[in-house]
Amino acid sequence: MTDPLDALPALTDHPALLALDPVPALERPDLLADPVTAALRGWADAGRALVVGIDPDLADTAALNAALGLPDAAGANCVVVAGRRAGEERVAACVVRADTRADVNGAVKRLLDVRKCSFLAHERAVAESGMEHGGITPLGLPSGWPVLVDAAVAQAPLVVLGSGLRRSKVLLPGDLVRTLPGAQEVEALARPVG
Repeated sequence: MTDPLDALPALTDHPALLALDPVPALERPDLLADPVTAALRGWADAGRALVVGIDPDLADTAALNAALGLPDAAGANCVVVAGRRAGEERVAACVVRADTRADVNGAVKRLLDVRKCSFLAHERAVAESGMEHGGITPLGLPSGWPVLVDAAVAQAPLVVLGSGLRRSKVLLPGDLVRTLPGAQEVEALARPVG
């Protein structure tokens, strides 16, 4: 078994995550949604992705951060949005730090080149991603969905993401999030909360 600190040295700053016994993600496919496992198997940097099991009641980033004493900046949320232009639907995933919100009606709308942009209905996001609500992650999303990554996520030493399931989280260095298939790093994709 690989030492998790070799894959993600920033874990030393988060003893609560170390206490959850992180392991290389592909060693625990039972903690990953099927599309996430498939994506990791085809990703060159998969060896640096770790996974931890959590209480499903802590799947919400705010709840997890509160329970483990993690800073909001360590968590990242993945939201799925959609808009239309000339009858064509455009769907994308936005990955933003937990202390921010995706600028859906500004930056995201401009990037998708749509008149109006909104969050994709939960039921549809779950059905089309093959992931659980509260666990949607940029790993393993449908290939036609661009993954817009806020630059602040890409600069973080540690990012806590969904695993596709509510009962676990994937841990990655931020610089790897921008290298995910379909990912595009975007400056000012998100706005501070508040």
